Amino acid sequence: MNQEHTQQDEGMDSNRDSAGSALDAASGDPEAMIQALKAELDQLRGEVLRDRADLENQRRRLARDVESARRFANERLLGELLPLFDSMEAGLAAAPEGNPLREGLELTLRQLHRIAESNGLTEVAPAAGEAFNPERHQAMSMVDAPDIPPGSVFQVFQKGYLLNDRLLRPALVVVAKQD
Repeated sequence: MNQEHTQQDEGMDSNRDSAGSALDAASGDPEAMIQALKAELDQLRGEVLRDRADLENQRRRLARDVESARRFANERLLGELLPLFDSMEAGLAAAPEGNPLREGLELTLRQLHRIAESNGLTEVAPAAGEAFNPERHQAMSMVDAPDIPPGSVFQVFQKGYLLNDRLLRPALVVVAKQD
């Protein structure tokens, strides 16, 4: 930063020197002196405008960086929680209906999902027959599926997740074969 100021100061000194030499050359003629001063004033105004534009661009860039850091600050933590979601959902699938432990697991999972959603996490869980989206889905295999349009999701192996519209993990899917 100090180097930038030093370079700017040197630039201003050279502008003063060139203006001073123009004034020395025009010292006998008042009209020439006025023209030289006007030229120096125009040059300084241009420099001030460029400096203001640079400052405004830097301010915008910093605001954008701060906003991005705020939106994705929890990315690592939420990414590490994804296997927990998977394990809890697998436990729910294996637990018998009416079991009090299952009910507790459902409540815990629902609360975890609510907390994750409030921090910008959303599920990517395509339904069977939904079009395959390579930006959000990862095809694990292809199968013949007469009931599902070709190129559509047949089955979901693992849910995917988005964090504030940025893909955190793609959904792992089986896709219906095209004829």
